[in-house]
Amino acid sequence: MSFLCGLQSATRNCVFFQVNLLTNWRKYNMLAVTSLNCHQIQINHIVNKCQGPEVNHCDRLTSLPGNFHFCRTKSNRRTGCLSSIKSKDVWMITGNCTVPSDSFSRQKLIEAVTVVPALSVLHPLSCFPVRDVRSFHTSPRFQAAPIPLLLMILKPVQKLLAIIVGRGIRKWWRALPPNKKELFKESVRNNKWKFFLGLSSFGLLFVVFYFTHLEVSPITGRTKLLLLGKEHFSLLSELEYEACMEQFKNDMLTKTDAQYLAVKEVFYHLTECNKDIPGISEINWIVHVVDSPDINAFVLPNGHVFVFTGLLNSVSDIHQLSFLLGHEIAHAVLEHAAEKASVVHLVDFLGLIFLTMIWAICPRDSLAILGQWLQTKLQEYLFSRPYSRTLEAEADKVGLQLAAKACVDVRASSVFWQQMELADILSGHPKVPEWLSTHPSHGNRVEHLDRLIPEALEIREICNCPPLSGPDPRLLFKFTMKHLLEESEKEDLNVTVKKQKVDILPTQKQKQIPLTYIVEKRTDS
Repeated sequence: MSFLCGLQSATRNCVFFQVNLLTNWRKYNMLAVTSLNCHQIQINHIVNKCQGPEVNHCDRLTSLPGNFHFCRTKSNRRTGCLSSIKSKDVWMITGNCTVPSDSFSRQKLIEAVTVVPALSVLHPLSCFPVRDVRSFHTSPRFQAAPIPLLLMILKPVQKLLAIIVGRGIRKWWRALPPNKKELFKESVRNNKWKFFLGLSSFGLLFVVFYFTHLEVSPITGRTKLLLLGKEHFSLLSELEYEACMEQFKNDMLTKTDAQYLAVKEVFYHLTECNKDIPGISEINWIVHVVDSPDINAFVLPNGHVFVFTGLLNSVSDIHQLSFLLGHEIAHAVLEHAAEKASVVHLVDFLGLIFLTMIWAICPRDSLAILGQWLQTKLQEYLFSRPYSRTLEAEADKVGLQLAAKACVDVRASSVFWQQMELADILSGHPKVPEWLSTHPSHGNRVEHLDRLIPEALEIREICNCPPLSGPDPRLLFKFTMKHLLEESEKEDLNVTVKKQKVDILPTQKQKQIPLTYIVEKRTDS
């Protein structure tokens, strides 16, 4: 009996403790929302008291309700960027810039320190009492498989299910006797408004789902669809990173290699000069250089960047390399991987509906297979590849702006793609139409970058970069190409003349030999 009484008492105390804890939590949240001014005064007092003589008049402390952060901006003797200019995109990308050192810019670094755990250590706030609330975990959290991985696994299963359902509908319709078919058609005609209402409801739900998953990029201001968050891609990115490391484990350059050190220096200079861009300082960037002749580079969502030595051998200078690395940084910061996966999964879901209809309507399996193939190709060439080219063009634009903030000669960006186009012509590679590719053509990239270069030059001026010395690399490339063409024409002309002389000499000998032989023959006779 005493054991039961003790158990009841313990249960009652536990319930009262949970109710009291919930009440205090709600009370503190209400105070945090309604006492903003009080928090700011108290926090400023605490920090000024703790920092002592190290805090100068340039330090700025701010506080937001419900999310306390100290934002201390280091003072700098050099002139900062302008805070307002005409272009909205340029304003977004050039929040904080400073005068460079040795042709590279040094910008203001913003340090954000979370002070929620330290409030009780520094000093209790006088506006409301602060209590230590401890959280108990009776068991470890369950780690489920990431949503992208589940979608990748279920994707072929979904297609197979759509084919089975569509084929089953076709067989069911064929097995119906004519009178039941007429009854079914009559039922559909009588209930057409109900079917229309059901389809309309489904369409409305789809539209609501779509617009509730739209986000605006803080860098470009473009609205994008994100069905999957960063947390869902963390494990998937790690799996992809492990696969890449396993694939290139024998081709990785060491950390003491000169090419690795050069790429690392350029890359971390770009990230250092663009720390104020949302997302760049949040990613743990790690550079890998792969010894491979492929002209390629790519970045994973978790910040691992892979650069191939074939790309390093294709660039003419450090400015072209900086632009290409800025392009890869833009892919990660703009979350193109998550956006593309979200759009692909949404389009695949709609494609399942059409796939079911194809297998239900086509009278034979062969026609259904042909219809499925046509649907896949139309979806790929009319949507997937154009969308991929759009993301590549956006990465070019943002990457050019990141390079401009690092005081890079952005005029060299379009020269790289002109060199790539020339290399393809000299190597005899067939020119693939742009609509068949996932990337813009070299010529279109050159035109696009030439239109963006004036804006990027304005960013360099705003960031107080040193003026560009020397001629425009685009003009140098054109002059060099013109000179090479003239030299090649002269060489072709000389080769043609020499060939003609070589061809004439044997012909003359062939004519003289038989004539001499004939004359001697006649004289002897």
